[in-house]
Amino acid sequence: MRPTTAWERADRAQVTGGMPTLDFGTRLPYDAYVRTDVLHDLQRPLSDDPGEMSFLMVTQVMELYFKLITFELRNAQERLRDDDVWGALAPLRRTALHLEALNGSWRGLRWMTPGDFNRFRDQLGEASGLQSAMYRQVEFTLGLKNPVLLRPFKRQTALHRDLARAYEAPSIWDDVIAVLARRGHDIPREVLGRDVAAEYEPHPAVERAWVEAYRDEGPDNHLRFLGEALTELAEQFGDWRYQHVAAVRRSMGAKPGSGGSNGLAWLERSMARVVFPELWSARTHM
Repeated sequence: MRPTTAWERADRAQVTGGMPTLDFGTRLPYDAYVRTDVLHDLQRPLSDDPGEMSFLMVTQVMELYFKLITFELRNAQERLRDDDVWGALAPLRRTALHLEALNGSWRGLRWMTPGDFNRFRDQLGEASGLQSAMYRQVEFTLGLKNPVLLRPFKRQTALHRDLARAYEAPSIWDDVIAVLARRGHDIPREVLGRDVAAEYEPHPAVERAWVEAYRDEGPDNHLRFLGEALTELAEQFGDWRYQHVAAVRRSMGAKPGSGGSNGLAWLERSMARVVFPELWSARTHM
């Protein structure tokens, strides 16, 4: 597609009297830009059950949101590494809104009873959301890292390489803590790069940094704005995990997951790993 300028669009509107262009020589520009032909060719159910199409498409929409969220988080990381806290706020706020939209996707599956799911579940074989590489990118970027979760991808060389790189790279929480240190807060070096496990203990130095950051309620305190943007993001991500548990409970109860996990119990344990832990624990001391 050839780019058009605002002047060209205004001239065209004046010539046509504001009527939209209806005749095109080749592909519609919208289709060429959005690649609708590719998108609409991706839905290929494995059964004849009409509910599977709903399950498949909602899952694909979620995968697109995982990619968008990862993109935004990495944008925010670049800004934070440049010490541009103000610039990082926009992608973080967009991320929270993307998560809000992602969470809304679960409503499209609320029709699914165990009987509805069982009609096509066997066709999925060992396929499971546990195997979503893009969701793992989201978790690793947020700081929720577990080396065990790299194992399902060991036979897929490119995916495993990308995930291992994300696992080894600093999370956005590492970058936030580094900003706190550069802004004069006393942060020990060993705090950076810690995996946020279920038994993770918040570090007092990071808690103190956030308590101090929130004391200044002035309009130029970008660290407080950063804390609130991260808080909104974390809450939306927590809602995602809760709704995932609720959807599994609704559609399959406590049955074993198709990927071999213990399903509901696995998801409930994963919720114990809090995103941005010191941002929450510091509130007790504010």
